[in-house]
Amino acid sequence: MVPVRTDFARRLHSETRVEHERAHAQPFVRALLAGELGGEDFAVLLAQHYFAYEVLEAAAERMRSDLVAGPFVSDRLRRLPALETDLQHYFGRGWRRKITPSAATEEYRVRMRETCFDWPGGFVAHHYTRYLGDLSGGQVLRRCLERAEAGSAFLTFERIPDGPRFKAAYRTLLDTAGWDAAEEDRIVAEVKRAYAHNTRVLAGLSYLLIPRQR
Repeated sequence: MVPVRTDFARRLHSETRVEHERAHAQPFVRALLAGELGGEDFAVLLAQHYFAYEVLEAAAERMRSDLVAGPFVSDRLRRLPALETDLQHYFGRGWRRKITPSAATEEYRVRMRETCFDWPGGFVAHHYTRYLGDLSGGQVLRRCLERAEAGSAFLTFERIPDGPRFKAAYRTLLDTAGWDAAEEDRIVAEVKRAYAHNTRVLAGLSYLLIPRQR
C-alpha cells in the first residue's frame, strides 16, 4: 500500500524558520562565518556537540527498530566518530577529560533524554533539527573553516556524496510517516524547542569567546 503523502516537511521548515534564524543569528555563528574565529574556537563548539550527539545517537540505537522513527536512522549520518577525530586533533590525548558540557548543553541533553528514547516523533524532531542543519547550513560553515585551514571532520559527510538528494529523501520520510494533525503539531513544537536549546548553547559560546560584542 502506498503511504499517504502530506506536505509536513514544508510545514515543518516554514513554521520553525524564525527559531532557525534566531540560532544562526548568534554572534558566535556570525563570527565563524566571517572568518573572525579559528579552529580552536570552533573546537569549543565541537565539544558541546559531542555531548549532544552522545545522547542523540544513543537514542538512534533505541529507535532503530521503531516502525515510524526507524527509517530516519542512518549510519551514514553518525557524527560521534567524526567528533572524536576532531576533538583528538584539537585537544590531544585525553581529550575526553578536557571537555565538559555547558549548563545549556546539559539542559539540552536532559530534554533529549526525556523525548528521544520513548517518543518516536520527539526523536525525529531532534534528529531533524541537528542532522539536517549539519547537512545544510553546516556545509557553508565547513567551507569557511576550510578557507581558514581549520577543517572539520564533523561537517564532512563522506558517506553522503549527494547532500541534496539525501535531504530530499529525508523530507519524503517526513511526508509519509503517517502522523495525524495532533502529532504533527507536537513535533513542530518540539523542533522549536530543540532550536531554542541550540540557541542557548550558541549564546553561551558567544559570551565566552567574543565578549567584545556584548
